[in-house]
Amino acid sequence: MITVVVADDQAMIRAGFAALLAAQPDLQVVGEAADGLEAVAAARDLRPDVVLMDVRMPNLDGLEATRRITGAGREPKVLMLTTFDIDDYVYAALRGGASGFLLKDAPPADLITAVRVVAAGDALLAPSVTRRLIEEFATRRPVDEREALRLNALTARELDVLRLVASGLANTEIAEELTIAGETVKSHVGRIFAKLGLRDRAQAVVLAYESGLVVPGNPPPVARRSPRPRS
Repeated sequence: MITVVVADDQAMIRAGFAALLAAQPDLQVVGEAADGLEAVAAARDLRPDVVLMDVRMPNLDGLEATRRITGAGREPKVLMLTTFDIDDYVYAALRGGASGFLLKDAPPADLITAVRVVAAGDALLAPSVTRRLIEEFATRRPVDEREALRLNALTARELDVLRLVASGLANTEIAEELTIAGETVKSHVGRIFAKLGLRDRAQAVVLAYESGLVVPGNPPPVARRSPRPRS
């Protein structure tokens, strides 16, 4: 069972999201919040798996609420909700620990899938959209040399895996590209996160772009596949 807190300052939207999620057999809405302060308190007291977080709320906005939630102890995953897909707040939230974002007018099925994906933590939510958002804002800043230096902790193969994570590939797809076992990819990803202090794939993509490992506007290079035997 995946437990969820829904945070949105509009009561009708909050109730609608809560009802939609509660109708799923594997999802349980354990709390609601009308502003960022309530969201932080609910995350602390209820310890949900996922917080569905509106970007703009009174008293404390979704960005600062996300920072407080992801920076404390056993953090839930945060899924940001926004009206616009290109949004400074959303990018800052991804950098600050959010696991992904979703447009408020997305189809209900997308919201349900997004909560499950974020809870699982093994895939990047909406990779093409999330990556486009990251690219949009990465082009506005020079390469962060401090972030680039962090990559020195990685092996050459771990750098290859990080590039492919930044392209939005799931572990099974990375395994196919590198012709290695899926469990090996999972181990590489785990070591990358541990070495770089990353929570999930969204933060990994941000780091890949801000460190210069991946250049905005150019898709990350994928490894050449080994030739397959002919039938």
